Amino acid sequence: MSEIRLDGLTPRQQMLADIMWSIEEWADVEKFIATLPARERIECQGIVEMMRIELIESYQKSTDTENTSEATEVITRIMRQQ
Repeated sequence: MSEIRLDGLTPRQQMLADIMWSIEEWADVEKFIATLPARERIECQGIVEMMRIELIESYQKSTDTENTSEATEVITRIMRQQ
């Protein structure tokens, strides 16, 4: 799995991000989030979105491509899953 960096997280948000990143299956991440109080669930949803965006951007950088149509398609598919 790629390494990503999320800047500007509070220490608590960083801890939540690290926990979620360490979980291998998305279903298990969802189970973890479901155990949290409402405020932390909302924070986790935001962190997950930040992770998705960072992964997409790191993919774009790693392919070093000028044509972003493929990345746009990936972003569109991800956003439809919401």
